[in-house]
Formats: sequence, C-alpha cells, structure tokens
Amino acid sequence: MLDPKCKKCRRVGEKLFLKGERCFSQKCAMIRKPYRPGLHGKSRRRRRLSEYGQQLIEKQKVRLLYGVSEKQFKNYVKAIAPKKGDKGELLLTNLETRLDNVIFRLGWAKSRALARQIVNHGHILVNQRKLDIPSYQVKKGDQIQIKEKIKKSPIFKDLKTILNKYEAPSWLGLDKEKPEGQVLALPKTEDVGKVGEMGMIIEFYSR
Repeated sequence: MLDPKCKKCRRVGEKLFLKGERCFSQKCAMIRKPYRPGLHGKSRRRRRLSEYGQQLIEKQKVRLLYGVSEKQFKNYVKAIAPKKGDKGELLLTNLETRLDNVIFRLGWAKSRALARQIVNHGHILVNQRKLDIPSYQVKKGDQIQIKEKIKKSPIFKDLKTILNKYEAPSWLGLDKEKPEGQVLALPKTEDVGKVGEMGMIIEFYSR
C-alpha cells in the first residue's frame, strides 16, 4: 500500500520529495505509478485545467512541499499583502526562512517532515536558545546549532559523512565539522531555484 505522502505527489503530478531518499530511488511512486491515484487513475485522461484549476494545483504543490497547513499558507499570503515588492518572492522568502526548512536546507534532515520532527523535539538552538517551533522565521545573522547532547543520537548518525558531499544554498553558511549553520542573507528566487509558479498562487488568493 502506498504511503499517503506518495499519493500527494501523484495528485499534483510532480515529485514533492516528501519521503527523503526514497524519492531519489526506483521505489518512488512517481516512477512506479506516474498517474493520478484512484481506481481509474491510470486509464483516466487528464482534463485540460482551467486557469483556476492550474492556480489551485500550484498552491497545493507548494503548500505540500513545505508541509504547511491550508490556514498557515493563507496567513503567509495575507502577511505579504501590504508589503512592497514582488509578492511571489516575498512568499518564497517566508516559506524558506521557516526553521524546519532551514534545518532541511542545511542538510541535517533528509526531508522537511523529519526536520519538523527534529525542531518539535527541541533538538535545535537558535542563537544559543532552544526553539521547538517549526514555523519560527529565522533572520539574517541567526546562528543555528544542534544541541550537543543529541548529536550522537541515531537521528544524526553519519551526518558528518553526509555533509561532506552536501552543499548548502548560498544564503546559508554551513560549518560541516561542528556542525553549525548561519543565515547569511534572506533567500531570493535565484538562491532557491524554482519551487512553483508563485505568481499563480498570489493570483489564486487575489480572487
């Protein structure tokens, strides 16, 4: 039986990398069953989506990618409404600077779901202070560490070996030996790469 997370990827028709290493293997559901879930998913032709349907798919895709609830996602969009600048980029910045996403981007977790669990369990320090809120927004200059007593736990087994082959995005500094991280700058689209059609998402909530 397929994991519900795999069905989410199949539903939006794109890999969301919700299962860590499995998503890069031949076991990935998008390789084994590259069609919509359900009894008639394989035989059913995809209908041409309306503009609203395309916007909805993009919204769901990005929301699921970052693992946030519908209410949280809507609040992120509301928060940027009065701000000046590219609304799509502002939304991306808010999502990328979530503490759980930063842990994932630093290479300390194989998936955002695991990163969220690590934060929830109080294993992370920000500026020497324990934080257990995955949605906490990091700021430029923040120092991020794994609590010393938890570094030898199974969660972080072989972490240094993994980090030797890993390159963090340019907006994050990573000391692979300690390991520790630092927020060097607020991320922009060119630092992150394309995660979705952010403009379409803004349009979806502007209706």
